[in-house]
Amino acid sequence: MLLQSLIGAASLVGAALAQDHIATAGLVQNNATDAPTRLRYDNGTYGPEVEEVHYYYDQWPIGIAVASDGRIFTTYTRGSDRYTLGVVVNKTAEAPYPNLALNLPVDQLNTTWNGIAFGSGNASAFISVQAVYVTSKTSTRPETLWVLDTGRPTVHNAQGDPSMPYAQPGGPKLIAISLTNDTIYQTFTFPSTVHYPDSYLNDLRFDLRANVTGTSGKGIAYLVDSSNEGRPGFIMLDLGTGESWRRLTQDPSVLRGPNDLPVYQGHPGYYRAKGMPASWQQEGLDGIQLSTDGMRMYYSPLSQKYLYSIPSANLRERDTNELAEIHAHANVSNHGQRGGDANGFEGDSNGFVYQLMPTHNAVFYFNPADGQTHSFVRDPRIVWPDGGSIGADGYLYLNINQLPYQPDWNNGVDLRQHPGAILRCKLPGNGTKVTSLYA
Repeated sequence: MLLQSLIGAASLVGAALAQDHIATAGLVQNNATDAPTRLRYDNGTYGPEVEEVHYYYDQWPIGIAVASDGRIFTTYTRGSDRYTLGVVVNKTAEAPYPNLALNLPVDQLNTTWNGIAFGSGNASAFISVQAVYVTSKTSTRPETLWVLDTGRPTVHNAQGDPSMPYAQPGGPKLIAISLTNDTIYQTFTFPSTVHYPDSYLNDLRFDLRANVTGTSGKGIAYLVDSSNEGRPGFIMLDLGTGESWRRLTQDPSVLRGPNDLPVYQGHPGYYRAKGMPASWQQEGLDGIQLSTDGMRMYYSPLSQKYLYSIPSANLRERDTNELAEIHAHANVSNHGQRGGDANGFEGDSNGFVYQLMPTHNAVFYFNPADGQTHSFVRDPRIVWPDGGSIGADGYLYLNINQLPYQPDWNNGVDLRQHPGAILRCKLPGNGTKVTSLYA
């Protein structure tokens, strides 16, 4: 398998150690004890061993997904990057996936109408892929790489000031690629009444079971609209009919936190885009994760400290029920503060909801069984974990891309240092990838 050739022999965390971690996770934990002083000392680490899997020396990554055969897929938001969906080919290189021809050329990414910038409406080529997700083989589908294309690349003017053109129908899309033969077998686009021009597709989860209520029986996709412009919410897509609809648009639980000031590596992180006054992070709804039984969706904005959830049935309810949106807003649950801002989510077979915590160089997890957020892993190398994916091998894989140091957040100055990285660590309690939703 590819990962074995990339990583070689790796020490595993034993089951007893993992169980001990779960048993004591509710307590205040000691970090490693070796210190250069007689004083109590925080060395910045706790949790399982962190392994370095891959190094990025070319494009800076965003999304990540790990297939059952060990292949690792990565995404890169565009501007000027040559391609936006890749696959890891060795320890220090990636290649376009499935091929370079499916990536729209940079000079075709944008268009204008009466002086207003729009992303391309091309539904047949990748424009700017944000997220990827792998679902296991089912009786009706091959193992599938799902590709979420925002249709909204970042552009820079002659002075280097960044902007993101509006989306037009056709550009934002969900693409299904068979991992059996590496070919596209389905593409879904969205009407302008569901995906607005200022929407931004950010993440995705799936329930492919035939008996899911409110669907055609061919599965459903839950998509994140994180819209910096202020209309975030959920987009649902019936994978059998292609119908899509929205829920929780502008609910307080999906909106950005007002004037939220995160701290990265000890430094307050104002948003400083070139050509604009200093501000705060604008992104709303970000991380999502379905429970292992598919009954509840956990989620939060990037710039809030709170974890929320809603019964997934409320998200699947159609507008034929005139009370669907009212019921959805009424059924949001607040699970309290988790201790910091969180980026992407993942989930394992234990039912744990992993929350990537760029403000702590860490990953926390929420345990629905006790209603608490717990520490999992912390390491100084986890400098903005932008995407996470659990492999069939029981490891959590993290894309590390140093996002707070990018030029678009630092007055046009690129403070990132190559390489970026993929890190991995063993899950507690023999946790592994959730497959119960793909029967």
